[in-house]
Amino acid sequence: MNDLSNKNSDFFDNSEGNNLLWQYVKSMQSEVIGELSKPSTEAAKVMEANLMGMLGNLPPDHFGVMITTSKENLGRLLASAMMNGYFLRNAEQRMGFERYLQAAAESSDTDR
Repeated sequence: MNDLSNKNSDFFDNSEGNNLLWQYVKSMQSEVIGELSKPSTEAAKVMEANLMGMLGNLPPDHFGVMITTSKENLGRLLASAMMNGYFLRNAEQRMGFERYLQAAAESSDTDR
């Protein structure tokens, strides 16, 4: 089994010059970053529901909810929301591919 700890430490190194992910993001064109930053309506709803579930879902018109946390915990929440977003995006792409393949299979069956 491969030891990925060295690869992960290089990938998530805190110094800006050594952070491969940061270098990759900086090399992207602004149009690509803009497209990646736009979740679909369905994904945004799922992410909102997930965050509301984690933070609590009291109606703001009846309750004055204030959430306090540390910088580290807020960072973990942000990372969790980002990972959920990436997961949902991948699930959307897979669903789209499956629909496309199903439509292609049905089309080829009707052509026979």
